[in-house]
Amino acid sequence: MTQQTKPTALVTGASAGIGAVYADRLAHRGHDLVLVARDGARMEALASRLRKETGVGIDIIVADLTKPAEREKVEARLRDDSNIGLLVNNAGAAAPGGFEGSDVEAQDRLIQLNVTAVTRLAAAVIPRFIARGEGSIVNIASVVALAPEFPLGMYGATKAYVLMYSQTLQQELGGRGLYVQAVLPAATRTEIWERSGRDVDAMQGVMEVGELVDAALVGFDRREAVTIPSLPDVKQWEALSAARVAMVPNFAQTHAAQRYQR
Repeated sequence: MTQQTKPTALVTGASAGIGAVYADRLAHRGHDLVLVARDGARMEALASRLRKETGVGIDIIVADLTKPAEREKVEARLRDDSNIGLLVNNAGAAAPGGFEGSDVEAQDRLIQLNVTAVTRLAAAVIPRFIARGEGSIVNIASVVALAPEFPLGMYGATKAYVLMYSQTLQQELGGRGLYVQAVLPAATRTEIWERSGRDVDAMQGVMEVGELVDAALVGFDRREAVTIPSLPDVKQWEALSAARVAMVPNFAQTHAAQRYQR
């Protein structure tokens, strides 16, 4: 790795799409990189270009984060590499359709990637970040975390976890130097659609991935806990958050609410 004043960033799902653009933007900001994905050839091509353009140091870890033995390589790097100060938990997948007819094994694989890997990679690095008093985690969630009306089955459920997990981490550990950002993309032009059997060109309101990541980085620089690049009116999010917080003091009650009394 090169001698940089900025922390090294480890980016998962870095061979294409959102992860590859994060790698590009962070390299141009002067961050050394550790790229993680299954496709080593594509990461090598990306790394070669970014080394020439930016001069940053780039390491590559070829790993399938749904496989414990391969995931452990990444966890170990996060635990042991004191240069890593930023984790971008981007690797994820979608599945076609909702719950009806969905194969439970496919659901489990989705949980392994969208939930288990996110949790374990964060858990690997958090103790070191807390001990140092600084460190950042970016978790890529989705707007469907807020919209059960979309019939996306386990995908929406896993992204709701990512959102809540991120908010809870920030609430609990933000005062000790940890910064956690949940990024909630709407439909973005990446390969995830083709892999889940959907035609992205038949969809409307699809954001280009570069614009999505650039907006997310604006939110990162502002230290937003939740960034929703496609939401025009931030007051809608603020109102939703305020309504949720207002309910909290009313949850602890000795008796059921009057509307449930017989």
